Amino acid sequence: MSPAAEAPPRPRTTSTIPLAGTGEGLAEVAAALARAVGGASTARRPSGPLPAGSPQDVLGAVTSRLGPAVIPATGVGADAALYRVARLLVEQGIDLTHPFAAAHLQPPPLAVAVAADALAGASNASQDTYDSGPAGIAVERWLVSTLANLAGFEKRADGVLTPGGSLSNLMAIMLARDTVARRLGIDIRTDGVAALGKPVVFCSELAHFSTHRACAVLGLGEAAVRAVPVDADRRMRPDALVEMLAGLNADEIPLAVVATAGTTDFGSVDPLPEICEIAREHGMWFHADAAYGYGALFSDRLASKVAGLQLADSITVDLHKIGWQPSAASVLLVADGTAFTSLERQVDYLNPADDGEQGYDGLLGVSLQTTRRPDAVKVATTLLAYGRTGLGSMLDTCHDLALHAEARIRTEPELELVAGANLTTVVFRYRGSDELNGALRRELLRSGQALLGRTSAFRDEPGSPSVTCLKFTLLNPNAGVSDIDALIDLVISTGRRLAHQEGAA
Repeated sequence: MSPAAEAPPRPRTTSTIPLAGTGEGLAEVAAALARAVGGASTARRPSGPLPAGSPQDVLGAVTSRLGPAVIPATGVGADAALYRVARLLVEQGIDLTHPFAAAHLQPPPLAVAVAADALAGASNASQDTYDSGPAGIAVERWLVSTLANLAGFEKRADGVLTPGGSLSNLMAIMLARDTVARRLGIDIRTDGVAALGKPVVFCSELAHFSTHRACAVLGLGEAAVRAVPVDADRRMRPDALVEMLAGLNADEIPLAVVATAGTTDFGSVDPLPEICEIAREHGMWFHADAAYGYGALFSDRLASKVAGLQLADSITVDLHKIGWQPSAASVLLVADGTAFTSLERQVDYLNPADDGEQGYDGLLGVSLQTTRRPDAVKVATTLLAYGRTGLGSMLDTCHDLALHAEARIRTEPELELVAGANLTTVVFRYRGSDELNGALRRELLRSGQALLGRTSAFRDEPGSPSVTCLKFTLLNPNAGVSDIDALIDLVISTGRRLAHQEGAA
């Protein structure tokens, strides 16, 4: 390199304000975290996954230690502020690494993912334009291609990271709305949703509520959602879908069908190939909400459960679930990237056309967000660190725990199995009233001893009355069968005590 072509030396700043970023800034972040964590290591951690006490007591304790709800005129300094907040999170927060944390699809995140997330945060890059963070854009494009390949999509596929599975589902239904409208000669962006008439969106009766919320937000209305009955295995019934389509009024437009690949409560997967065939026959967009189930593709044992995923027009992925990522870590994948056409925007101060022609573009045209942090960094780092085999092994461990919980529950006369392990959830109940089961979960929450999920479900067959149930959601790959046995023992002893109190009242 000639002297004239050498990069000029980086100017040195004389500011004493610690700033994050690359190089020296990252060293300051690491040092600050080390000091805060070191100080918080003396904090008194709860013995269970949650602090003991009523919600009012726990939330009040946090608020009082933060101080008056007024920005202080003079700050306490970075180390003192970090120390205070770190202690609050340890003493009054949730410990998802505890083996009795088994309520939600909310796993303990991998340390490498948290570290990579800190790197992404330190850069403060954005994904909308090239000059807001080129490395992050390249990482997201790599990640989207990698996940699309794993799903079985072809080269024309594309995708985007979103803040969560609900937003991925919203975007999928939006793309479905706009794509079907274009086929009918309607430009939703210009003419509005009213020009589409009466669109209808189908999903199973066990689909995530975000389908209904998305239709409300997108102007379709929740009345546009038609819930398709499920079978005894809690999967959408294709025959019922066909019957409902045949019963549509002449002015109703079948817009999309949302299949669930991993229901929140049961991990059940709708029959994807059959639903795809029906969607194609009726010109509908076929969306697969695989927020939970996509992770099955990491496992040789469980991948077949989501067979047919590659047939979808769009797929919701949420690696905040099976993937062990800190949120946000959802991805919307589309089989054909041209589906993002309605999101394309040309803004002079962000992505002028001549810059784009020379490659200086970003990801503004595939997202509902403008400024968007590089969440792909933590996911890509995790995939590089563990590979498919490593992540698959973690999932298989969690699946084994769920199978053990199912088998143990079957042997306990005081417990009733409602739904066994498809992926990593097990639904059951303590034999007794709905009120008893609700009180049992709350008692474990109040004591801080255990964190269980709760839902309602039919116990015998579709259409039978729903009952209040308890749920294990097992996503801690460091837990063991002895932990599951101890947790079940705690549920039984607590239920027995509450049942005795209920009988004595």
